Amino acid sequence: MEMDDRFKEVEKRNREAELGGGPKRIDQQHAKGKMTARERIDYLLDKDSFQEIDKFVLHRCHDFGMEKKRIPGDGVVTGYGTINGRLVFLFSQDFTVFGGSLSHAFGEKVCKIMDLALQNGAPVVGLNDSGGARIQEGVGSLAAYGEIFKRNVWSSGVVPQISVIMGPCAGGAVYSPALTDLTIMVKKSSNMFITGPQVIKAVTSEEVTPEELGGAMTHNTKSGVAHFAEESDKAALDRVKEILSYFPQNYRERPPVVECTDDPDRQDMSLNKAVPDNPRLPYDMKDIIRTVLDNNKFLEVHQHYAKNMVVGLGRLNGYAVGIVANQPRMLAGCLDIDASMKCARFVRMCDSFNIPLVTFVDVPGYLPGVNQEYGGIIKHGAKIIYSYSEATVPKITVITRKAYGGAYIAMSGKHLAADINYAYPTAEIAVMGPEGAANIIFKKEIAESDDPETTRAGLVEEYRKNFASPFRAAEFGYIDHVIFPQETRPRLISALMMLQGKRTSIPERRHGNIPL
Repeated sequence: MEMDDRFKEVEKRNREAELGGGPKRIDQQHAKGKMTARERIDYLLDKDSFQEIDKFVLHRCHDFGMEKKRIPGDGVVTGYGTINGRLVFLFSQDFTVFGGSLSHAFGEKVCKIMDLALQNGAPVVGLNDSGGARIQEGVGSLAAYGEIFKRNVWSSGVVPQISVIMGPCAGGAVYSPALTDLTIMVKKSSNMFITGPQVIKAVTSEEVTPEELGGAMTHNTKSGVAHFAEESDKAALDRVKEILSYFPQNYRERPPVVECTDDPDRQDMSLNKAVPDNPRLPYDMKDIIRTVLDNNKFLEVHQHYAKNMVVGLGRLNGYAVGIVANQPRMLAGCLDIDASMKCARFVRMCDSFNIPLVTFVDVPGYLPGVNQEYGGIIKHGAKIIYSYSEATVPKITVITRKAYGGAYIAMSGKHLAADINYAYPTAEIAVMGPEGAANIIFKKEIAESDDPETTRAGLVEEYRKNFASPFRAAEFGYIDHVIFPQETRPRLISALMMLQGKRTSIPERRHGNIPL
């Protein structure tokens, strides 16, 4: 073969691979409002930075006539490139080729990328749009899934892993996203489920649509499987870029620091009125969070799930921080099963990647109820305690109002090795609320009083002033300082800068046994 012919052969094979399943199927993809696998990569990565790997790989199945259907790339585009100049590895499943179904060769391509990411300490982004296992390959396909899952686990806490669900994701395919750090779904065009609507109808007689069963909002509100729900493919890919800006390349590094254009010493007088005088009135904790962060920018994670808990990412003086907060507007900020899992998962993710934790506390306790007890609130609530105790990143806590009982300890109390603990003058720190405490402690005095209600009200106020104020905890050194709300931002930044050199560890072991 002449040299020119060899060059032409390369060009021909490139064209074939880039065409995927062909013009007709590409048009069908566009008709659904979806980008193709390659269009997604081009949009996500910096211009001309993508370097493809395994472009000409073919499946090796010879059953069911598959030997006559061989398309270069075999349903997944893999490689590496940069996002804002930083290295990232990725795979993009191609629904136009065999419905994006996973073959053994397909799995090998993905595993090669994951191995390179692990060896070179860079994030992995998976763009999922697949019908699941390729049935014609049987156990070969299942074996490939197993190899991917194993690498997801090995990569966990080593390099950031982000999954974007941009189409169907069913059966074994859903476990890989579930093992990654964050999952983004596209509204109306993506879904995730172990068994589809037809199987459910056959087994349980329940009728449900794919959207109701595993759509973006289902997994963002009910199951908590997904962390973000976006309006389009492009919006989902933009979210990936934003998320990665807060993360380091790997666990050995620290998150990138950006130039701060917001005064680190900025104080905001509105914070002095953020917490109502009446301890029973709700308020929006996110107002406080946004006010203290750089340029009031807060990237909320798990926004639609367990709304009594708020978690997300922001910056203080240009440094990335993870925010955890109780939300008094929902269930009075109580900790329930879902909120506990949401909090613990986020804390562990931040600790994995050297993202300092800032916790805002207004928690009356764990949510009471038979369903909560039967559902395991004890073990799920313990996850918060486990995650904060295990975390060795800088931990700064601000108690804005209520911090009662075990929930006070769990929410990054000084006793779980928090570094700096602040409290507003409105903070109430006690075993339980003043009303409940007074009823127990002063039961006899109230019962023997000529005017029980007036006596009770006076004793409640006395308890609130003497035992539930932040000063009692400060006297013990459990609160490092009682601060004015207006100075929250400069106080947090000062503490964060002081903690930049923090070095600590927990006892050596194989791994802990978190209460799952």
